[in-house]
Amino acid sequence: MRRLIWLAVCLLIGATAFVGWQVSVPVQPSAAVEVEIPWGASSSMIGRVLAGQGVIDSALLFRAVARVSGKAERLQSGFYRFSEPSSLLEVLLRLHRGDVMAFQVTVPEGLRTDEILALLARETHAGLKDWQTALTALLEGQESEGVLLPETYSYHKPVQPSKLLAEMLAAQKQLIEGLKQVDMDESNLRAMASIIEKETSLDEERPLVSAVIHNRLERGMRLQMDPTVIYGLWREDGAFSGNLRRADLARDTPWNTYTRPGLPPTPIGNPGRASLLAAAHPADVDYLYFVANGMGGHVFASDFEQHSQNVRRWLVIERRTGGGRGE
Repeated sequence: MRRLIWLAVCLLIGATAFVGWQVSVPVQPSAAVEVEIPWGASSSMIGRVLAGQGVIDSALLFRAVARVSGKAERLQSGFYRFSEPSSLLEVLLRLHRGDVMAFQVTVPEGLRTDEILALLARETHAGLKDWQTALTALLEGQESEGVLLPETYSYHKPVQPSKLLAEMLAAQKQLIEGLKQVDMDESNLRAMASIIEKETSLDEERPLVSAVIHNRLERGMRLQMDPTVIYGLWREDGAFSGNLRRADLARDTPWNTYTRPGLPPTPIGNPGRASLLAAAHPADVDYLYFVANGMGGHVFASDFEQHSQNVRRWLVIERRTGGGRGE
C-alpha cells in the first residue's frame, strides 16, 4: 500500500514538474505573427487561436492554466504581436494585461472633415458610416468643419471611432484654450486658421498671411481668398472642377470672401497646430496683399501699387510655367 502511495506521489510530482516546465518554457514562433483575439472569445477558443499560430504548444494546457489562475474570464481582445520566444505563462499574462499592438494614423493638415473621416475609415479598415455616426454623436448638432486637430494618433484594433475622434476634438480644444486669445472667439479663430492652412504650406509665412487677414478685417476690406470660394463651390455643388474661373469668384456663396465681407461662416477645413498659432498671433506687419513668387512661397505688400508690381511679375512667371493665384 505504501508503495502505491509513494508511486502516486512520484507521479504527481512528475506531472506537476512537467506541467510547470511546459508552462514556463519559451516557444519561438516560426516567424513574427500578429494574432487577433476576438471580443468575447473563450479561453478554449483563444488557446486554439494561439496554438494554430504557433505561439503556444498546447491549447488544452493554456485553457487549464487560464482557469486555474482565475484569468480565463479576464483575457482581453485585440491584436497582439508575437516575435520573441514567450512561455505559455508569459502569453497568458500579456492577454490578461491587454498588451495589444498600437497602430498609428496620420491626418494631414487642411483636409475637410469629410475627407478626414474617409481617410480614417480607409486606414483603420472601419466603416465610413461608423465614423460619421460617431462624430455626429460627439458633436451633438454642432458644426463639424474645422474642429479636429490634424496630428498622428495611436489606436488599437479593433478601432473605436468615438474614442479616436474624441481624442482629436480634445486635442484641438486643449490647444485653443492654451492660446488664451481674448480678441477672437473660437469659431473665428478656426475659420481664420483654416484659410491660413490653405493659403501657405510654409511655417514662416503663416504669421504673415495671418497678418494680412487681420489687417484686412480691421480696415473693413474683403478678404478675397480663393480657398474660400473653392470651399463654397464644394459645399453647394458637392464637387470642384479644380479650375477656378472668374465666374466662380463672382458666384455668391456664404463662404465666398470676394462677394461677402468678414470671415466665412465656418472653417473651410481642419487647420493644423501651426496655422492655429498663427491665427492667434499674427506677425506685426502692415501687409494687406500677397501673391505667389513662383518658388513655392509668396511675396507680400502693404499697398496696392507694390502688390500690382508683384502681380505683374507673377503673371510673367505664370505664363512661363503655369501656376496659382495670389490675394
